[in-house]
Amino acid sequence: MRYISTRGQAPALNFEDVLLAGLASDGGLYVPENLPRFTQEEIASWAGLPYHELAFNVMRPFVAGSISDADFKAILKDTYGAFAHSAVAPLRQLDANEWVMELFHGPTLAFKDFALQLLGRLLDHFLTKRGERAVILGATSGDTGSAAIEGCRRCESVDIFILHPHNRVSEVQRRQMTTIAGDNIHNIAIDGNFDDCQEMVKNSFADQGFLKGNRLVAVNSINWARIMAQIVYYFHAALQLGGPQRSMAFSVPTGNFGDIFAGYLARNMGLPISQLVVATNRNDILHRFMSGNRYDKDTLHPSLSPSMDIMVSSNFERLLFDMHGRNGALVKELMENFKQTGKLSVEDERWTETRRLFDSLAVDDEATCATIAEVYRDCGELLDPHTAIGVHAARECRRSMSTPMITLGTAHPVKFPEAVRKAGLDEPQLPAHLADLFERAERCTVLPNSLTDIQQFVAAHGNRGKPL
Repeated sequence: MRYISTRGQAPALNFEDVLLAGLASDGGLYVPENLPRFTQEEIASWAGLPYHELAFNVMRPFVAGSISDADFKAILKDTYGAFAHSAVAPLRQLDANEWVMELFHGPTLAFKDFALQLLGRLLDHFLTKRGERAVILGATSGDTGSAAIEGCRRCESVDIFILHPHNRVSEVQRRQMTTIAGDNIHNIAIDGNFDDCQEMVKNSFADQGFLKGNRLVAVNSINWARIMAQIVYYFHAALQLGGPQRSMAFSVPTGNFGDIFAGYLARNMGLPISQLVVATNRNDILHRFMSGNRYDKDTLHPSLSPSMDIMVSSNFERLLFDMHGRNGALVKELMENFKQTGKLSVEDERWTETRRLFDSLAVDDEATCATIAEVYRDCGELLDPHTAIGVHAARECRRSMSTPMITLGTAHPVKFPEAVRKAGLDEPQLPAHLADLFERAERCTVLPNSLTDIQQFVAAHGNRGKPL
């Protein structure tokens, strides 16, 4: 399997090199040169497999030529064996033909564990094989950071630097990052928003001179391995509910567009999916595009669903690449214009074609809390605010009552107690492995919204606390 850049000017790479590169050298994002496609018979034959075996079948084509089947199988079994629920991604029924897929049974209680627990193990495998060290630099709006730290903290070959917006993540999210001890773990709170953090990570990948020859690795969803791992649970859900013999619809709480793009890829790989709902909060750049062909920057507003408080969605570029016939030069021009103007739209026929699959809705805090209360009253399921937005959007946008509608349950409600309280409900309790979270000592450095300051900090504190 070879990978190409969405901007068409970077060399094609194999999976190992793409994993370690993250962002392409031309500023684009890597995507498979050719997407694997499975027959309905192949997909049907996977029914009843344990999650790690299904994951092997779905992801094997993406890693072909870079890792042996035996090593990949062992990594997958170890990764998903660490999840708290034996089904890994269990489905809970809310109503007639309406479901939530719980993706929060990993170590950090968020869907990011599905990709980042795997990513950490893959990085350790390849860096050990190469005899190399690497610096991980990532930005988080809440959940990516803790999942990345948990997934990579045992890796002997990496130093981890995670940027988060100061005072703009929930307390549980922050403590899940800042209470993990380790000489190779560095939490940095930025006096800015998530988009500022994300932009500094991208700029650091574009010019890595500050690292003095060390390798920089991405853990954000710009890294293809993140998207690859998220494709699997779309197949998992469909196989539980009668797929591939019947089509499915999914509603996805969406900030950076990675999770829903994985569903788009699952469909293109042969899984029957009739509808994908982009569920956003008031920071609704994706909804404005899907509903009106306007991908324009706007003011960022703090909300009760902070993991989606994002102004620019990185992975949207991967969809634009497909929308424009995989024309990298055209995508490069679009993204350069967007960087200058903050505005982007596409030709009407391309937008209309995209709308055949995608619907969208922006859900405010009031409706989010109302949905949390309603679902708990009707069936006893407690939703986090992001999942509640997904459920609300699913109910508003659903095209067919005969098609199973599955909302991706992206986080455990314990991570967002403010939203639960505002819904008029009692706060949930932390699970046993996090019961003492609020007593643990925190380690975090607050830095100004400055690329120079961030890069100087990374250079001074890498290599297990020694200057790089």
